[in-house]
Amino acid sequence: MIFRDREQAAQLLVEKLAAYKGKHPLVLAIPRGAVPMAKIVADALEGEFDVVLVRKLGAPGNPEFAIGAIDETGWAHVSPHAILAGADDAYIERVKARELETIRQRRAQYSPLHPPVDPRDRIVIVIDDGLATGSTMLAALHALRQRNPLKLICAVPVAPPDTLLRVAEKADEVLYLYAPENFQAVGQFYADFGQVEDDEVIALLSERKKP
Repeated sequence: MIFRDREQAAQLLVEKLAAYKGKHPLVLAIPRGAVPMAKIVADALEGEFDVVLVRKLGAPGNPEFAIGAIDETGWAHVSPHAILAGADDAYIERVKARELETIRQRRAQYSPLHPPVDPRDRIVIVIDDGLATGSTMLAALHALRQRNPLKLICAVPVAPPDTLLRVAEKADEVLYLYAPENFQAVGQFYADFGQVEDDEVIALLSERKKP
């Protein structure tokens, strides 16, 4: 399965999430790639749209390879394979501090006049454009669980089966479109996987604040 682009993937997720239409779900995007997707899903389900801020912890010398993730509270998920990737305790603490500062800067940039929407007692749907190790999604689900949502759902177009199993331990429901065994990277399942820029994220978040 190859998705044309994130818009098509979002529209297919809407079909999977149809049961939540009219229940005013809170649809949260993991920036940046999932932000346009979450907006499409929220509009289709008559829900509310926001972002959940988490950051990947990259491996030494290979920042694109996730050894974990950190959320806005400072809680971090560190994968068992971190030590095999060369990440000792000192390295992990340094990268956690750096990524937490990035999260704080992004919150100030994305929603300076708008605090995060409270997920308490809400149906919460967390969207990403795909999962590889799942570290970022795990951190997002952990952060949201502490705030007592009514139901916590992970919805993604594509992820490897073992990652979906790990995520299922943290979510009340996991919805996906494709779970290939031959998974290498999220981008391999999109014909168009162009980068989503901060300007687009800010514009989408600003748009939802209009009366």
